[in-house]
Amino acid sequence: MDSKAPAAKNTAAFYAQSAIAFGLALFTMLVAVYYLPADPWPKAFLALGTVFLVTSSFSLAKCVRDAQESQYVVSRLDQARVDRILADHDPWKEAV
Repeated sequence: MDSKAPAAKNTAAFYAQSAIAFGLALFTMLVAVYYLPADPWPKAFLALGTVFLVTSSFSLAKCVRDAQESQYVVSRLDQARVDRILADHDPWKEAV
């Protein structure tokens, strides 16, 4: 069993690209809602929906990350238990 977590090595360029893509997508969506030829109420509804979608996406990403981290901790604890059992086991000891 591999007790090491997957190596997640993201570069600064990847973070920058992700942040720029997110900012650009959010900005263009809000500009599109602003310039939509409609009354203020439908525009406000779409803008609020966009904000809610963004915040729920962040919450979902955090929940997925937390679940993965907790699985990693449980996996490490299980591996530590197995290692301890194997370290304490003496195959030459007579059974009582």
